[in-house]
Amino acid sequence: MSNTEKIANAKKRIDELERLIKYWNDSERDDAKILNFNINTLNKVA
Repeated sequence: MSNTEKIANAKKRIDELERLIKYWNDSERDDAKILNFNINTLNKVA
């Protein structure tokens, strides 16, 4: 495998990791919204 191919493969892996990080960050925000909603509901019931 040439250096050019190694660099291209590394760039693909970096792009995939960046997409995963963005997905994880977005899902953490969604979980936080759900948790806040549940906490607010419990406070109103109690």
